[in-house]
Amino acid sequence: MADREPVAIVDIGSNSIRLVVFSGAPRIPSVAFNEKVMAGLGEGIDETGALSEGGQARALAALRRFFLLIEQMGLRKVRVVATSAVRDASNGDAFLKQVRALGFRPEVLSGEEEAEVAGMGVISGAPEADGLVGDLGGGSLELVEVAGGKAGKGISLPLGVLRPQPSPSDLKRKLKRSLDQAGLAGRGKGRPFFMVGGSWRTIARIDMIATGYPLPITHHYSMAAGRPAELGGALRNLDRADPKALAMLTASRIPTLPKARKLLVALVEVIKPSELIVSSFGIREGLLFQSLGARTRSLDPLIEAAREAGRGLSRFGEHGDLLDRWIAPIFDDDPDCARIRLAACLLADIAWQAHPDFRAERGVEMALHGNWVGIDGPGRVMMAQALFANFGGRGLPDAITAALCSPEQLDRAARWGLAMRLGQRLSGGLAVSLERSALSREQGDVVLTLRKGEQALYGETVDRRLKRLAQALGCEAELRTN
Repeated sequence: MADREPVAIVDIGSNSIRLVVFSGAPRIPSVAFNEKVMAGLGEGIDETGALSEGGQARALAALRRFFLLIEQMGLRKVRVVATSAVRDASNGDAFLKQVRALGFRPEVLSGEEEAEVAGMGVISGAPEADGLVGDLGGGSLELVEVAGGKAGKGISLPLGVLRPQPSPSDLKRKLKRSLDQAGLAGRGKGRPFFMVGGSWRTIARIDMIATGYPLPITHHYSMAAGRPAELGGALRNLDRADPKALAMLTASRIPTLPKARKLLVALVEVIKPSELIVSSFGIREGLLFQSLGARTRSLDPLIEAAREAGRGLSRFGEHGDLLDRWIAPIFDDDPDCARIRLAACLLADIAWQAHPDFRAERGVEMALHGNWVGIDGPGRVMMAQALFANFGGRGLPDAITAALCSPEQLDRAARWGLAMRLGQRLSGGLAVSLERSALSREQGDVVLTLRKGEQALYGETVDRRLKRLAQALGCEAELRTN
């Protein structure tokens, strides 16, 4: 079994200082603790060339607290990294000496290393990522190409939200020149641009508010490439927005939004991407991902997270993989749909402890709002529809959220749920009956095959669920023995 010992990462950024403790399955660990302090280490660095006294004081106070927390949590695996502000400041070494005096062993990432790690973070949460990654921080912007599960050679530019920005025309010229010198010119055209960083995530949240997007989850949220240019009015009128909507925003990020938007608009004009996709995974997740072996890296993060959740919440031991193999013969799913179906099967037993009247709603809540990566909004809705049907529901109760999928996608997911529901009832939540039976689709019939001597498993409820599934598939139901 892969090492599950918790890992603490302390990220000393130009704008914020953060401690994150990761625990659980190495491929997709859960966040056990997450605390951020907006220290502003990089404020004024362009004018003075140094870390500000106030920023250092705030940062060191946060780091003292983090050191004590790490010590009290008994964590042995700790990695401390510093980025742009410390890297560029004339007094960066002096600041690091004070950090070492606290008991930490900090390392300073070069610009290229920071870009590569950010790219690996995106890949960790979206293995299929193929395009350019931009990681916007307080002191710098990192750009790197990702494809085939790898991050290429990246660049770091002094264009963070705490730094003065040139005029739009000068900004575009600087971006073009930098991309050309790095060999990245034209590499982002017609491909997705993955946005990393709190300021860009906040812009995505504003777009969610403006469009009434029903899922408050930024990871893998997609915007049209031209959308940031249209959001100027929304940013200028934040003081008039619905206070309930503004609760989705991090107040400390709001002052940085004009610069973040200006930079994003310029990048779109220069790179010409097909779309903008938010990644909530960045440097910290990239550091973890880099430390994994090739086999663990190759695992699907959605499937591993669903398997971990199913393992912890099932009645008699998780058997979602077996349930998926059992229902697969009656469906003609492409690989993308098949992995969502598998994730739903891995979660098929998660709500058994809930009150029977609310199990379907519990399944929907888990699918829509679970901490999943490697899946977009429509994929979450398909999972939710499958689990809703699995626990006895019909159409999803929230029509606005359901509308993220086509009727065909919802119908397909509902049929998965009916097949899962049949398998769960036949087996009583155990693996043995699934192993000793088979579900198939033959010439317009949905066929359930049981072993001779075990026909008694075919009770009234199993009969009803088989017929309901067959009806949804436009077939007749048939029972066989062998």
